[in-house]
Amino acid sequence: MKKNPHKWEKAILTVLRMAIGWHFLYEGIAKIVADTWSSQPYLSNTSGFMSPVYHWLAQSSAIGIIDWLNIIGLILIGLALFFGLFVRVAGIAGALLLTLYYFAYPPFGLSLVSVARESHQYIVDYLFLEALALLFIAFYRHKGYGIGNLIKRTKAINLLNKDEGAIGRRKALKDIVALPVLGLMGWGAWENGRKYGVDVMSGATIQVNKEDLSKLNGELPKGKLGKHELSRMILGGNLIGGWSHARDLLYADTLFKAYNTEQKIYETLMLAEAAGINAINIGFPTNTVMQKYKKLTGSKIKVITQIAADVKDESTLFDNLYKAIDFGVDIIQIQGNWVDWMCRDRHVDRIGRLLSRIKDEGYTAGLGAHTIDSLIYCEEAGIIPDYYMKTMHHDNYWSAHPRENRVPFETDGPESLDHNYYHNNLFCPYPDRVIEFVSRTTVPVMGFKVLAAGAIKPEDGFKWAFNNGADFICVGMFDFQIVKDVNICNNVLAEIEKERTRTREWH
Repeated sequence: MKKNPHKWEKAILTVLRMAIGWHFLYEGIAKIVADTWSSQPYLSNTSGFMSPVYHWLAQSSAIGIIDWLNIIGLILIGLALFFGLFVRVAGIAGALLLTLYYFAYPPFGLSLVSVARESHQYIVDYLFLEALALLFIAFYRHKGYGIGNLIKRTKAINLLNKDEGAIGRRKALKDIVALPVLGLMGWGAWENGRKYGVDVMSGATIQVNKEDLSKLNGELPKGKLGKHELSRMILGGNLIGGWSHARDLLYADTLFKAYNTEQKIYETLMLAEAAGINAINIGFPTNTVMQKYKKLTGSKIKVITQIAADVKDESTLFDNLYKAIDFGVDIIQIQGNWVDWMCRDRHVDRIGRLLSRIKDEGYTAGLGAHTIDSLIYCEEAGIIPDYYMKTMHHDNYWSAHPRENRVPFETDGPESLDHNYYHNNLFCPYPDRVIEFVSRTTVPVMGFKVLAAGAIKPEDGFKWAFNNGADFICVGMFDFQIVKDVNICNNVLAEIEKERTRTREWH
């Protein structure tokens, strides 16, 4: 005689089954709504021993049929699991589909000490675990509450010609619980889609380049910034935002924006996280896409946002601060060019009030600058941040204009057509003075523009910044540069440690 399951046992099975069903259903419907979705890129970039099969499917003339079979399979499996219909068939079919996804990008190439994201661990990833859960549901003797149970009970009652009365109605209510739950979850998903756009950035749509990740030469070292532990190399947000600093190449900003579509931004961020970069420093306009990325992917990347206020209207001093807090950022930094303008125009007091308010709100507070004079003025006024964000690069490159023609606060100022003067070409105009300031400061320093916006090679720029006191470097990177730059950073840090060439203690 079969033992009846406990109520809590049935409840747990129901929640587990419905949760996995919702995952399948949501993935399938999201791909329909995004009418440009195709599995071709996913299949084309597969790795592992089964990749020839996937590549053949990607090149097949029937790719459209394959896409629809995938979508229909996700939806039907999702509905069956959610409502408790044909659970065994749906569970086995779902496990088989997940197995196909699993072997498309098998997590076998990373080391046991992995720097990958949580969903891409060695051998056991979320696809593996979800497939096991489906097999358990398929072959376990009980399936939880569901419409399938209601149909069976109704048939049994009809055969016995018996009316169960109130008890039967209470059981029926439990078995149709999925109906209102689906309505609520569907409404929430629709609201989320209306606010943020359709989420098709998961599952088979986004791929972290496993081939590149297999070339990583180690894990990025980390350092403390306030209460946060950050990788020594941080992703810069300029390329994502479309700020190229490309001298007189007028098309570059537009080209960067065209390349970095929202999907490409997501791919870049996911690759950066998998490569061990756990923070990004962004301009304020990029907060929207970062909030959406973290919400839709569950990412734990630390967001350092830059804030400023209207130069002439002091009433806006704290506006962007509270907007940044609402975005859910982790670290708040006063934007470098705004600090330069305030120091140039002798409004250092505004910087101090804004920095104090950031600290009062419980956030690690950074102070940015292009011209070293700004940080010196703030220091003299007793304004000391939790960390400095300073342009740090040498001037030994072709497009740097002569030292004798440089003036404080020229960065972000007027651009001269005379090659001997500033034209969006130099971001650390006084490297010697920067080295002297950094050597004596007692708070962490984050160096940015360490490659002078592409004029200096990473091997050279990273080493110069770290050797001269940067505790972290902020580097703008396209997706195809990330793994190489992480490896260069690791090599540079190892070389500095071995040769003891750094001029300052790590902060």
